[in-house]
Amino acid sequence: MNIQILQLLAGAGEATGFTVIIDVFRAFSTACYAINKGAEKIIPVENIEDAWQKKNLHPEYLLMGERNEMKPHGFDFGNSPSHILKADLKGKTIVHTTSSGTRGIVSAVNAGQIVTGSFVNAGAIIKYIDILQPDVVSLVCMGYACEYSTDEDTLCAEYIKNELEGRSNDFKKYTEIIRKGSGNRFFNPESQEWAPSHDFYLCLELNRFDFVLQVENDVKERYLKKISVI
Repeated sequence: MNIQILQLLAGAGEATGFTVIIDVFRAFSTACYAINKGAEKIIPVENIEDAWQKKNLHPEYLLMGERNEMKPHGFDFGNSPSHILKADLKGKTIVHTTSSGTRGIVSAVNAGQIVTGSFVNAGAIIKYIDILQPDVVSLVCMGYACEYSTDEDTLCAEYIKNELEGRSNDFKKYTEIIRKGSGNRFFNPESQEWAPSHDFYLCLELNRFDFVLQVENDVKERYLKKISVI
């Protein structure tokens, strides 16, 4: 198994084989929490205009996402697991657009299978890859707004790669690095409304979920499908 770690939108475009699009803070952590809350389907789209177009066609759809980390005007939810913990999402379809993760899915035009990646379901991703045994695995770190690499995405990729290759991981150390680095922004008092410190802990709750979110394409749209991994 050839495992490669790639970065940002360019990396998503280069990804081949079984591809994991990683966005720990916060797109694909939030997506897992939403599915766990009973959402039936998540539709990842590249931009806000695409999201509103789907909403106009399907008024029952919910809109979730961010720009500059903040909830876009008129959206139902921001890109925050904290904001959906008490929401009733059972049976709902959610249209999701973010500055990094959902753009990475759209850009991965050369990939084979695509799943989303985060620490909250890293163990399920590893198990799924072990089951499938693909020849090539591309771990794509989307970084901050697809502009620069971040600790949490790169360390998530390294965590997955190490586990697949039988090497040890020190998750406590990774958490400390992230807390002092790119995760520090969640502890700014002025940003608690849209980037609460609780999100930091929710996004780093290792292996909370036993499923992967795989990108599926039907005749109408691309969506994330929950696949339980036992």
